[in-house]
Amino acid sequence: MSVRRALSDLEAGARGRVVEMSGDGEALKRLMDMGLIRGTTVEVVRRAPLGDPIEVRLRGFMLTLRRTEAEHITVE
Repeated sequence: MSVRRALSDLEAGARGRVVEMSGDGEALKRLMDMGLIRGTTVEVVRRAPLGDPIEVRLRGFMLTLRRTEAEHITVE
């Protein structure tokens, strides 16, 4: 069984598969419109020195997320 945790908890170089997303309707829709849906593999490329923002690679492109956004994305 894989360990589930928030995308915001992954270190640079770590990968995970999106298993769940939460948040208010508008923010959730925006993340889904950017390609973050269940089953998507994401890789944390780098983090800002204080941990915010977080740059991830998914579906062939780079995406920068706020830590608060990444906390609502559960990966395994």
